[in-house]
Amino acid sequence: MLKEPRPARRKLHVGAAAVGVTLLLATSPPLSAAGAASPGFSDRFAEVNGTRLHYIIGGKGSPVVLLHGFAETGHMWLPIMPLLVQHHTVIVPDLRGAGDSAKPESGYDKKTMAVDIHEMTSSLGFDRVSIVGHDIGLMVAYAYAAQFPQATERLVLMDAFLPGIGNWKDVWLMRDLWHFHFYGEVPLALVKGRERIYLEHFWNDFAADPKHSVSEADRQVYARAYAQPGGMRAGFEYFRNFERDAQEFAQLGTTRLAMPVLVLTGEKASGTFLIEQARLVATDVKGVVIAGSGHWLMEEAPSQVIPQLVAFIDESR
Repeated sequence: MLKEPRPARRKLHVGAAAVGVTLLLATSPPLSAAGAASPGFSDRFAEVNGTRLHYIIGGKGSPVVLLHGFAETGHMWLPIMPLLVQHHTVIVPDLRGAGDSAKPESGYDKKTMAVDIHEMTSSLGFDRVSIVGHDIGLMVAYAYAAQFPQATERLVLMDAFLPGIGNWKDVWLMRDLWHFHFYGEVPLALVKGRERIYLEHFWNDFAADPKHSVSEADRQVYARAYAQPGGMRAGFEYFRNFERDAQEFAQLGTTRLAMPVLVLTGEKASGTFLIEQARLVATDVKGVVIAGSGHWLMEEAPSQVIPQLVAFIDESR
């Protein structure tokens, strides 16, 4: 159970069939400009699974896919990209509905979003990848590994929860996590033009210390991304699909994952909950609680998180 005295409450957030694939070079600067900001990386687009994904790619060697969560885009991985690219091909998508990727009306269940990523990696010629996910991205990463276990070398899950696994409703129904149930026409109307105000709730309230959370420069990037037409609607769809995700994950979880799994969580966020969930669906799990950190692991505790990620991924070389 995730019940603690209110001053120390855990602040959790997450805030198809294969088709032909077309790869396109970016024709205009992406919102995050992450590719341009990282030497050796380029921005591209792929037509996959009936939608258009923007992604950044660079390096050579065993492939690593980095998946962001809600209130962020692929831009969040900038600090670790130069380290991973020394030994790996690094692929950083914007998920369906986020950043410079398309924002279709449907397809926001995490199984479908995982198919998006699998078609993209397959189109690049990779038949086996390591995959890292934070927040919503961890749900997509799990759905990838569970649907395509032979295509998954290693799996990293970073601070949120898995719908449908164990006591997941202890998180989904927590009073402080009202945003999981905040979607539809009225919420969209309330947030329109106030996207940053809404996103500040996540960046501040799910950090151990709001002053050491997502930077101001990054907040501007993300607020601009989610203010795009359809951006906030797509973000709400990630949450709307949790009940469907729960049904599908419960079924996927009946077959335990065999690949190595690393779970990183914030001491002031999901604590041991996600680690316990992962042990219900995987046989080889290493769990690490990041001391003093809230939900935004990469931003709040890079000196702890980045070495853990690099060391684990480098084992796939």
